[in-house]
Amino acid sequence: MKRKTIWLVLCILLITLFSGCSRKNDTGKVYYLNFKPEQDAAWQQLAQKYTEETGVEVEVLTAAEGQYEQTLTGEMDKSDAPTLFQVNGPVGLANWKDYCLDLSGSKVLGELTDDSFALREDDKVYGIAYAVETYGIIYNKTLLDKYFDSDFSTVKRVEDINNFDSFSSVVREIQSHKEELGVQGAFTSAGMDASSDWRFKNHLANLPIYYEYTERDITSADKIEGRFLDGYKNIWDLYINNSTVEPTALSSKTATDAATEFKTGKAVFYQNGTWEYGNIKEQNGVGLKDEELGILPIYIGAPGEEEQGLCTGSENYWCVNARASQADQQATLDFLYWVVSDEDGTEALAEDMGFVAPFKMALEAENPLVKIAAEYVSDGKTPVSWAFTTIPSDNWKNALGTALTQYAAGKGSWDDVERAFVEGWESEYAAAHK
Repeated sequence: MKRKTIWLVLCILLITLFSGCSRKNDTGKVYYLNFKPEQDAAWQQLAQKYTEETGVEVEVLTAAEGQYEQTLTGEMDKSDAPTLFQVNGPVGLANWKDYCLDLSGSKVLGELTDDSFALREDDKVYGIAYAVETYGIIYNKTLLDKYFDSDFSTVKRVEDINNFDSFSSVVREIQSHKEELGVQGAFTSAGMDASSDWRFKNHLANLPIYYEYTERDITSADKIEGRFLDGYKNIWDLYINNSTVEPTALSSKTATDAATEFKTGKAVFYQNGTWEYGNIKEQNGVGLKDEELGILPIYIGAPGEEEQGLCTGSENYWCVNARASQADQQATLDFLYWVVSDEDGTEALAEDMGFVAPFKMALEAENPLVKIAAEYVSDGKTPVSWAFTTIPSDNWKNALGTALTQYAAGKGSWDDVERAFVEGWESEYAAAHK
């Protein structure tokens, strides 16, 4: 009798143990491959907070700058692949569509303020934009005011900088009098290593693409004509010849180098975006106070650019892994809904990450660069849309980046840059649409 009782107790314990494990597995887990290194700490903290609150495991891995596609490819080959990742618009979706769960009817989709922030194809929703971002030429107000107050400045107010001619005058005068102003250059170094080159082969390249699309009244193209590449050369020459370093040194300069130069007052201008606020704001006595930060449009000499605003858009779309288990998919969807609707999540997006998030419960970002971007719109300036999301491939970007680097180093010609831009676009588009 005792033996039967012992076996009965053991059986009950085993049943309880296995049913408990089953319930634990049924909760699923979240594995997020984050695109933005500058937001890594904020995502780690948010993941920990969610786990503490719900008991659901959330792992965040952040890809190195410029290595997201390579990292994603490697991680997707693993048995424990990311359950949450991102694509950069329609071009990125073309590579990962088979891995993207249809998000139609999901609670997180219902939180979008506008349906245009959903990445759709074939009547399905494959991605959800999580940040509307803006970039331009960030500047140090204190240093620029010092220039305005000098006896050598021909431009006396920031309001008078409204096209390439006026901007280039300011830049060259700052560079010519850098010792008097106490800086090492007008611009931070235009680093062309993988951590920084996306600023120029993607974001800067957006300007000639945008103006050509506008002139041709199109939103994408199988061939680019290069109508505004003279303007691309204008601004690139201005960057590399009026910098903290010689053009020949740019191939090895990094994103960290540029950010450090800017936040330590070694340069007046820094091409970057609203997402960079956390890296350049004052912390422990280093960096810029909010009232010292300004941002200008990127001017290239295009007709009518006096009415141009900042470059605003989104290329960052969350996607849920269609090949993950149903439990992990649901855990990931629940996590996303919490991020965009819970107080802790919305506060992290707005305050810790500085995002303008397109969700109904989103908080207003404290980021001063975001507020300046809104002022441009309210003043009637036309935002420059993100046409670079239609770039045909990463190969195109890399070839352009190589050509820009070689040109800066004096080892290549501008003709090489134009060939990479125009001929490279046609060949890469054709390869992607076989």
